Amino acid sequence: MSANQNNSHQPLFAGLPGDAEISFEFFPPKSEKMETTLWDSIKTLEPLDPRFVSVTYGAGGSTRERTHNTVARIAKETNVAAAAHLTCVEASKTEIREIAEAYWEAGVRHIVALRGDPPTEGQKFEPHPNGYASAAELVKGLKEIADFDISVAAYPETHPEADCPQSDIDNLKRKLDAGASRAITQFFFSPDAFFRFREAATAAHIDTELVPGILPVSNVSQTRRIASICAAQIPQWMNDLFEGLDDHPAARQLIAATIAAEMCQNLYVGGVRHFHFYTLNRAELSYAICHLLGKRPAAIGTNI
Repeated sequence: MSANQNNSHQPLFAGLPGDAEISFEFFPPKSEKMETTLWDSIKTLEPLDPRFVSVTYGAGGSTRERTHNTVARIAKETNVAAAAHLTCVEASKTEIREIAEAYWEAGVRHIVALRGDPPTEGQKFEPHPNGYASAAELVKGLKEIADFDISVAAYPETHPEADCPQSDIDNLKRKLDAGASRAITQFFFSPDAFFRFREAATAAHIDTELVPGILPVSNVSQTRRIASICAAQIPQWMNDLFEGLDDHPAARQLIAATIAAEMCQNLYVGGVRHFHFYTLNRAELSYAICHLLGKRPAAIGTNI
C-alpha cells in the first residue's frame, strides 16, 4: 500500500467544527424517580446549547397536565427554549385554544403541532366533532391564536396511513404552507432514506427546514415496537448487531452510539446542520453523539 493510500482514510469525526445545531425531545415523567432522571438528563444536555427541547404529549391528551408542567418548568428554570407537543386528538378547538394560551402565558413560544394517535393502539383517527381534523388545520388555528413558532412531523419512509409517498409529501406541504417553520422527521436508520425524502420534498417546492429525527437505540425491543407502528425500517444488519446482547447493556450502548453517530456523520456530509435527538429521557447516548459531532459545553447558567 502506498503512503497516499495509507493516508486516504481520515477518521470519521476528525475536524468537525461543531457548527451543527441540535435539539432534544423528552417525555413527561410518570413518577418521582422518572422525574429525577429527566431533570438529570436536561442538566447534562443543557450546556450543549440546544436550539430547543420538546416535550411529548400522550395519546388523547393523556399527559396534558404533566406535559404542561414539564414544559413550563423548563421555560422557567433553564436557559433552553422549550417546545410543547400538541395534538388534535379528543380535543375541541376551544380546549386547544385554552391549552395554547396557557403555554403562551407560561412563556412557551414553540409548539410541535401533530394530528396525534388515537388513545387505543390500532384504532383509526377520528376528529373531535368540534376540533381540528388534521395537523394542517391545527397549525392554522394555532397561528390565529398567537404567533407561535411551529414545528410539524415528517416521515422519510412515508406515514403508514398515507396511500403513497407523494400524498404524504403533499400533506407535509399543507402543514408547512399553513404556517409551520420546520418539519422534524420520524426516526430512521438509513441516511439514504432521508436524502430521498429531502429530494422529493424539494421537487414538491418545499424549501422549509427539514430536520432529521435521530433515535439512539437504548432499548432494542421498544425500538422494534415503535418502528412497527410508524413504518420505520430497521435494517437486518442492525438487527444482527444487537443479537445476543440482551444481558450486555454496556455493549448495547456502545453499539447504539456507534450506529447513530455514523449515521449523523453521513447526514452531516450530506449537508445536514440540525439534528433532533429522541432521548427517551436519557442523556448519555445523545451527549456522546453530539460530542462526536464537535459540540462542546457552552458557558450556560442554570437554576435547576
